[in-house]
Parts: sequence; C-alpha cells; structure tokens
Amino acid sequence: MNKKKILIVTRNLPPLIGGMERLNWHIADELSHENEILLLSHKDAQNTAPQNCNFYGVRLNPLPLFLITAFIKTFLICVVKKPDILFAGSGLTAPITVLLAKIFRIKSIVYIHGLDIATNHWLYNTIWIPMIRAADRIIANSTPTQDICLRKGIPTEKICIIYPGVTYPPLPQDNEIIESIREKYHLHDKKILISVGRLTQRKGLNEFVALALPNIIKNIPNTVLVVIGDTPSQSLNKNLQSKELILETAAKHDIAGHILFVGNISEDYVLSSWYYLADIHVFPVKHIPDDPEGFGMVAIEAAAHGTPTVAFATGGIVDAVQNNESGYLVEKNDYTSFTQATIKALHRDEQNWRRNCCDFSAQFAWSKFEKKLIKVLIGI
Repeated sequence: MNKKKILIVTRNLPPLIGGMERLNWHIADELSHENEILLLSHKDAQNTAPQNCNFYGVRLNPLPLFLITAFIKTFLICVVKKPDILFAGSGLTAPITVLLAKIFRIKSIVYIHGLDIATNHWLYNTIWIPMIRAADRIIANSTPTQDICLRKGIPTEKICIIYPGVTYPPLPQDNEIIESIREKYHLHDKKILISVGRLTQRKGLNEFVALALPNIIKNIPNTVLVVIGDTPSQSLNKNLQSKELILETAAKHDIAGHILFVGNISEDYVLSSWYYLADIHVFPVKHIPDDPEGFGMVAIEAAAHGTPTVAFATGGIVDAVQNNESGYLVEKNDYTSFTQATIKALHRDEQNWRRNCCDFSAQFAWSKFEKKLIKVLIGI
C-alpha cells in the first residue's frame, strides 16, 4: 500500500480514561507504522499521544467549543497539509470529517463504538446520523454495533467490523509487583473479583453489589471485589454511579468490608499485575438499548492475562467473551444466573481457564487490528 496522509479527528484520547480513549490511541499508533498521521484532539492529549503522529490540539470543554474549533482547525489542516483521508475516531466528530472530506474531495472513515450510533436524541439523529451515513466507510466495533448501524439506515456495503485490539502477548508477569499488591491490600488467601472501568449506570456495578455479590460472598466467604476505575469527570454520558453509592449499597448488605476501591490505574505494569492477580473479571453491564456496551475491551484485556470474565450477554460483549472458553455469558439482567456463574468460575480448574483465555485473546492482537485497518484503507 502506498503511504497515505491521514488526519484523525477525535475527542477521545488519554489522559481521558475509557475504552474509546485507549482504542483511538491505538488507531493512531498502528496506522502511523505505515502512514503519515495527523492527529487532532484536545490539548491535554498532546503529552500522551503516539510519538509518530503530528499533533494538533483544541480545548476539550465546553463540548460545542470543541466541535467548532475542531472544525476550523481541521479545515486549516486540510488546506495546508492536504490529507488523503479524514478519519473520525467516533460518531461525535463524523460531521467534521465527512463534511470537510466532501468539500476537499477526499475520503472519509468513521469508527463507530455503539452509543455514538444508538442514541435517540433528536438533534443527533437530525445532524450526526445523516453525516455518518454519508461517510465513505464505517467501521463498527462489534456485530451488535453493526446491526444498529443497519437499523439507522447505513448501507451494508459501507460497513465492516474491526474489533478493538489488545496487547498480546501481555506484559510479563511481575511477581514482585503482584506480591506487593497482596501485602498492601491484605489479599493473601482471598478469591479476587475485579471490575475494571468507569463507574457509569450502564456498567451496573451498584446493581451487582446489591443483587449478586452478597450471595457470592455467602458461598465463598473469602471473596473480595476490587474496583479499578472511578466516576468519570469528562464523560459525555451523565448516567453515572459513585464510590459512595456503591459502598452505601454494600453497607446495607453488610459486605462493605469485601469491597476495595483502588481508583484509576495509569501504570501499565500495575494494571497488568491486577489482571494476573485476579481470579475472575466481573462485567455486569446492564442492558440499556439507548446506551449499549459497544464491545468490552476489558474482557479481552483480562483474557490476554489468562483471567476469565463473567458477563451479561448484552451489546458487543457477546463478541468479547467466548462462552465456556474465556468466561461465561449470562442472560441479560439475570443476577441469579450471574451469581451462579461466578461461583462456578471460581471453582473451575485455573490452569485450563488461563490457557483457554489466552488462546481466545490472541486473535485480537494489535498487529492483527492494524492489518484489518490497512485493508480498509486499501479498499476505500
């Protein structure tokens, strides 16, 4: 493939925290191996952006100002740098990339994550959805996201699925860090459940603590739930939960001593060590049609470390967990079955679990993600 000049426009980049942010970082990084990448995002992302990208920043907030200034700067970059492709990192920036791609007679690609196509807000449906439809190529992050795109009137021939990737093989197991974590948090002889991600209503952690965790602890009293993540401060989704709410719920069931909040973790080796340390990754995402889970990158990250996931079969999670191999998928919102599946998983042979998880996650390696992206670029 001839080297292309690609301008990626996205609001979702670290240090903002979330799966979309990590994915957009990797899109820029993977494409930069064979192409010239121009990356436009919020100013705070400059220090953590991939090194091989030419970065352009605008203010993150308020959102209308971000969109206006991003449009103006994208226009100027197109005039000066003359990119071959405009790439929207989510549906949010699709109007910017698609409209300017039409004006400058170049190609446009939009990566869709789930919520950015499923929302039923009248303004979004009036402006954003038609712009997404007009893109030259739409990449969906899962089979359910593709189905939503089709229901929104996006032509089948424009859509392809590229699942988010994972670092595989993962960072090597650092027993010194793992042991220091055990000591710090008194986790010797504990069965460890981890939840990794932002505390939003969709993630369903408060409901899990109320409706599943008490019975899990009743059956396996040395169980501890470790919560990695926090309530997001910059999220566009305002349906949030909080540490205080979850602890209040736990106190009502007399299990507050079985929950450990460690906050957001930015150090890769530390987060990797938690995955290695955990027995099970729990992913009790609620089924909310207007707020779907697009994929579930954390389930793949857990699997890469040999850690299985127990999750509700909703949204793109059905693509991120292979039932009976990398974990268990449970009928959505069935907390009794979720409890039983978690207890079953904790009793299952650990060695077989870890081997099956690693085998499943290998297909999501970033190197394979890059090849799929390149294939889209060639075909556009």
